Amino acid sequence: MSKVPETLLVISPPTELRFRGPFTDVVISELHLKNPTENKICFKIKTTAPRRYCVRPNSGVLGAGEDITVNVMLQPFEYDPQEKNKHKFMVQAMTAPPGEFDQEAVWKDKAAGALMESKLKCVFEMPASAAVPASASPPQPQERTSAKLSPKPMPQASAPKPAAAATSRDTDDVKRLQQEVSSLQQKLTVLEKEKEDGLRRRNVGSEGLRASNQQPVITETKVDSSMPIVYMILALVIGFILGKFILQ
Repeated sequence: MSKVPETLLVISPPTELRFRGPFTDVVISELHLKNPTENKICFKIKTTAPRRYCVRPNSGVLGAGEDITVNVMLQPFEYDPQEKNKHKFMVQAMTAPPGEFDQEAVWKDKAAGALMESKLKCVFEMPASAAVPASASPPQPQERTSAKLSPKPMPQASAPKPAAAATSRDTDDVKRLQQEVSSLQQKLTVLEKEKEDGLRRRNVGSEGLRASNQQPVITETKVDSSMPIVYMILALVIGFILGKFILQ
């Protein structure tokens, strides 16, 4: 609001300063001042919350037609959307005296009614993306539901167990058959040796009788009649084992 007829400063923005969050770091809002007159203009910037803001520069002198950008820096704080913001700024301006002068003395000796005063309110804006974490909490029950449903595929992991058990049984059968084959081979070796011994004794007896012209004494050697059956069993067992390995 101007208290003098003449506009000493053109202020942009004219009525409010906007600060965009999040407010975890310093947030800067720019204030543009321009001197539209042909005189030197002194300006000073004040705030209702000096501990919350840093203003550079907070005062100065603008020559005729000059302009300046003022940085208003909001310090970090915990933003509460429920808290009402009552922070305000005031820009004061007055015509500077001719010649050299002391700015502090000019502001102390300012004449009543010679000031132009403009007030600006502070507006805090929180971006929509910063509010997402707070609104993202409700979907948690869905995550718990999906966690409960996740164990369903577990039976598939236990499916290979019967195959492993079957393989173990096949291995035991093969070992047992191998033992039986080994036992039959040992028996066959013994029978073959007995057969060879009987034939050798019979040949020796025949030669002795021809030499002495005596009536031959036939010595009967019992040959196990189960020999062909043993061969057949051995062949069947070996064929069964070979079939097992080929089918695997």
